[in-house]
Amino acid sequence: MALAKLGVVVLDCPDPRALAGFYAEVLGGTVEGEGDWVDLAVPGGQSLSFQAAPGHVPPKWPAADQSQQFHLDLTVDDLDAAEQGVLALGAQPLDTEDRSRGWRVYADPAGHPFCLCAC
Repeated sequence: MALAKLGVVVLDCPDPRALAGFYAEVLGGTVEGEGDWVDLAVPGGQSLSFQAAPGHVPPKWPAADQSQQFHLDLTVDDLDAAEQGVLALGAQPLDTEDRSRGWRVYADPAGHPFCLCAC
């Protein structure tokens, strides 16, 4: 028997509304709230929340001496089309060396790593 259930994943960032807007464009959904805490209600999925962290320092990827802390795996039908979309929204590529594998690594506008994964 589980002791708890997952409520929400929260990403620290300097601008919660802006980062929620980025993920709303990537995943769909509705941005709710203002100020230091903003939620993204994702259709048919787990909500994401974004919390203001004025001293936020983005994780480094890959770096053995500085943990990435966590990352999101986002499933897509077309890697090339999804890549163009996230880049247009402000994502930065973190790993462009091997284009033959079924996943690619990016940083969101606040520096959190995420992967686009072919389904």
